[in-house]
Amino acid sequence: MVRSVLLPLGLLLLVAGCSHGKSDLDETLGQKITRSTCPAVAIPAYTGDVSLFSPEQSRDARALDVTATITNLRTQCDETGSPVRANVTFDVVATRANPRGERDILLPYYWTVLQAGTKILSKQVSNVQVHFADGQLRGQGTAGAAATVDKAAASLPSSVSQRLNRKRKAGDADASIDPMSDPRIRRAVDQANFELLIGFQLTKDQLAYNVSH
Repeated sequence: MVRSVLLPLGLLLLVAGCSHGKSDLDETLGQKITRSTCPAVAIPAYTGDVSLFSPEQSRDARALDVTATITNLRTQCDETGSPVRANVTFDVVATRANPRGERDILLPYYWTVLQAGTKILSKQVSNVQVHFADGQLRGQGTAGAAATVDKAAASLPSSVSQRLNRKRKAGDADASIDPMSDPRIRRAVDQANFELLIGFQLTKDQLAYNVSH
């Protein structure tokens, strides 16, 4: 089952920033900004791991039952049309305390699309299944997420792009001035930045445990 939900405020405060695009030096040694309309993909702080205890209420290390980590994010993005479509697959690697018997567990995870680092455009929740073979401490599962982004919204206005990439010579009056210091330029760049964030859908107790460890 996949359902739309709101991202808890606690997770918003913990979202790690992601850069979008890259910087190169042009032939005049000025900074040249090259961007992609594909959303940046990342795991927000403290949501890439989950720990299960038995009994569930315990936080004693001796009661630790399963630990799992999201890893190996793989992204495919088609930015040839509009909307831009990004698909991500990833692995969940888990370790259990007791190797006896086959076991399957379902771990809830979410993916959300953010604009300008804080504006939530969508959020969905699903489950990833992890299988443990009899006698094995380690199990693994694979899951995915997807996002669509309006290409026009993810593209910089031509005036902003020209301002960012204008070649500046040492003798120019504004040669040492970073265009990003202009609030209007920074705001336009921020608005054109989209992120696809993926993490475990944690309870408040699980999130607090991750923060403290």
